[in-house]
Amino acid sequence: MLRDAPSADAPAVSQLLHGEAFALLDVTDGWAWGYGLHDHYVGYIAAEALGAPIEASHVVTAPRAPVFAAADIKAPVVAIWPIGARFAGTQQGDFVETLTGYVHRRHAGSLPIPERDPVAVAERLVGTPYVWGGRGGGGVDCSGLVQLALGLAGIAAPRDSDQQQALGAPIATGEALRRGDLIFFPGHVGIMVDPENMVHANAHWMAVAIEPLADIVARLAGTHAEPVIARRRI
Repeated sequence: MLRDAPSADAPAVSQLLHGEAFALLDVTDGWAWGYGLHDHYVGYIAAEALGAPIEASHVVTAPRAPVFAAADIKAPVVAIWPIGARFAGTQQGDFVETLTGYVHRRHAGSLPIPERDPVAVAERLVGTPYVWGGRGGGGVDCSGLVQLALGLAGIAAPRDSDQQQALGAPIATGEALRRGDLIFFPGHVGIMVDPENMVHANAHWMAVAIEPLADIVARLAGTHAEPVIARRRI
């Protein structure tokens, strides 16, 4: 986790995934200060989590990918990499051979653009726990889900929901929604699965869930005069 202070007790602000690049600016008492190169989000991370930079060739596209000790699904699992984890490897039959072990080709895609449909990525994560600051490693928050899903489809997105409101173009009032549209609420964001339903990581269900947009608006209407503050199409 990327934290807002050099302490394991400090609140998380985001998360770096295996293989992502980190610009190191300073190290003090075992804490590295810098920013992720994919979105320039600044924070502190345990210095021991950092390693040598890699030229990634693949990325995990399954919610979690076991890394096997050999190119055999019966081999011992030496690591579990989360969706979005990047790694260098060479295709060997049904597996991608890495320095750590072997990842099944069903769990990985080739860079730079492994996915065509960002909504399909988000749907794959339904049931994943809601974790503030998470981007897929053990949990995910609302803007982390959007950033991850778009990123795997080759669309760079900033980290926070207020920043993500600059993506795409506004959807005209009265225009029907469609798959892939982004819906913004005060401090929250989700992706439309179809004209009526939205997938989002949320603290109400404490998980990634798909539910009718109308239900979400109704739930927020008691605390927000205008639950939907923006609708954007990429």
